Amino acid sequence: MTAYFIRRLLLIIPTFIGITVMVFAITRFVPGGPVERIIANARQMQAMGNTGGGGGLSDESRAGAGQPLSEEQIERLKAYYGFDKPILESYYLWLLKVLKWDLGTSTRYYDPVWQTIRERIPISLYFGLLTLIMVYGVCIPLGIAKAIYHKSGFDNLSSIIIFTGYAIPGWVAGVIFLVLFASKHDIFPLGGLTSDLFVLMTPMEKVKDVVWHTILPLLSYVIGSFTVMTLLMKNTLMDTLSADYVRTAIAKGLSFRQAIFRHALRNSLIPIATHFGNNISVILMGSFLIEKVFNINGMGLLGYESVVDRDYPMVMGILVISSLLFMLGNILSDICVAIVDPRVRFK
Repeated sequence: MTAYFIRRLLLIIPTFIGITVMVFAITRFVPGGPVERIIANARQMQAMGNTGGGGGLSDESRAGAGQPLSEEQIERLKAYYGFDKPILESYYLWLLKVLKWDLGTSTRYYDPVWQTIRERIPISLYFGLLTLIMVYGVCIPLGIAKAIYHKSGFDNLSSIIIFTGYAIPGWVAGVIFLVLFASKHDIFPLGGLTSDLFVLMTPMEKVKDVVWHTILPLLSYVIGSFTVMTLLMKNTLMDTLSADYVRTAIAKGLSFRQAIFRHALRNSLIPIATHFGNNISVILMGSFLIEKVFNINGMGLLGYESVVDRDYPMVMGILVISSLLFMLGNILSDICVAIVDPRVRFK
């Protein structure tokens, strides 16, 4: 088993290189990068200056109005942002910096990428942990109950509710929540994580304020996860209950509930354990659209704004962290499976 996990750790290296090379190449070919944005801003300022300066423009001024920067200035900008070298050479230089944990400087915030990401991580971690606790804390008992009372009124009604939630994307549910409970009835705030006067509140008032701002985003996070985890728990438990060893345990005198909690439940948790490690990246990265809807300054909103503004150093920095977390999460999933089921042997 030790050799298996060592191989899995070593496979992180080529997988990481493959992911980052592909995205790095895409960022070089997608139009609208930082150099193009600077040229567009300079062109806009030039147009405003020409408009404010009157109509007496010379023919030479009109001819140069299309390109506000000289070729030398453009080449300097390309060199500054690393666009003056071939893709593989630029990627190699970027990778050397990453190995030193230097993720570069944001072209949008003009701050170190890691510093900006580090400031946003606690917010996404807060929502991610709450989501994880709610999903596992509700879905596992609910799935067990649905398996025990299969085809009952409780099972049918709960299935309708969770399938309705699954059909609605989290960010759409967030918009609905804001319209109904924030805009129309003014029960919850329209967005953010704290109120404007948060610094003037007492400690207890601060806690209440954060909780008040957390409810709607948290519901949006978990609304889609309930269906998958609940039905996974239910279906796996029902398959396990039909196994011969469970029927034998019941035939020897164990009650149905004892057979579930003493024999069937642990084996039914194996598929749940395989998903546990993969949730690590979700915990830290948050959700792009949900954080955008609720204006929460977490990793999701940072990633969304970085993609829209073509902040390539920030995009690559977020990719580095998310890809590493996802690959480590896969290994953690295997460890969780081995803990739940001692029969598992990785070779």
